[in-house]
Amino acid sequence: MVNDTTHHYISFFYLVGIPGFENFHYLISIPVCLLFVLTLLGNSIVIATIKLEPSLHQPMYFFLCMLAMNDILLTCSTSLKMLGIFWFNEHWIEFDVCLTQMYFIHTLCIFESAILVAMAFDRFVPICIPLHYATILTTAMVIKLGVVGLSRALLMVLPCPLLIKRLPYYTGYIIPHTYCEHMAVVKLASANTFINRAYGISAALSVITLDVWLIAASYIKILQAVFRLSSQNARSKALGTCAAHVCTILAFYTPALFSFLTHRIGKNVPPSVHIILASMYLLVPPTVNPLVYGVKTKQIRDRVLSLFSHLKIAEY
Repeated sequence: MVNDTTHHYISFFYLVGIPGFENFHYLISIPVCLLFVLTLLGNSIVIATIKLEPSLHQPMYFFLCMLAMNDILLTCSTSLKMLGIFWFNEHWIEFDVCLTQMYFIHTLCIFESAILVAMAFDRFVPICIPLHYATILTTAMVIKLGVVGLSRALLMVLPCPLLIKRLPYYTGYIIPHTYCEHMAVVKLASANTFINRAYGISAALSVITLDVWLIAASYIKILQAVFRLSSQNARSKALGTCAAHVCTILAFYTPALFSFLTHRIGKNVPPSVHIILASMYLLVPPTVNPLVYGVKTKQIRDRVLSLFSHLKIAEY
């Protein structure tokens, strides 16, 4: 007997938002909107401050500009759709638009990790081999590190949407999430998804393992060099230059680790907790980073306060 059943590929996905909290989406939108505004404002101030202050045209601040720009793009990639869901019930998203959002979100996350590695290297060189700082960390080297980090992110994530495009999607179209996350989209396919899942996990683990190892190795060398210093003042100053970067690392990798673990092995964790953790991973670090660097980095703090004081004087 011939099976005449015709399968129609779906062309839209339905983003639920936070499962079980649909009636509270308006309330949830308040902190999401606040984080979005603070991210745009804080990172824009950091970029403008570094651009306007010639004394900040140094490798450390160039990397900080990369981080700020990446955070703005990452926030826009996620928050705008979230707010559309929470405020206007815009749950539907086209198939290709969903894959595009997924590609940009994961690419920007991997690039952010690469920037943190570069910033760790920027802390390692002046503390461990200070005499070679000017010759190693030139503007050309900063650009090369940025291009390599971005190229790695673009190429590593590219197979994800390409592998998804080959899968048939007949019936599953409801994504219990606030954005198009790779595994959430893969699970809806009407076919074997072993290759997709294997590649997704291996890519995530390789990035986290390599980058965390490089950052940890840099800071082990930094600590060894710092504790060999005879002056207590020199030790405090050296550690102080690393404080903001350590805070940024913790803000980025801690929610990422919790999100990864609950998604892979937290079978008894409610879906709403998965989604909240995954959303925090994308929303909180971009908001925290400019606040941390604004408070911990004296040059940026002084320059921002100077700009605001000039604005107040101009008003009078």
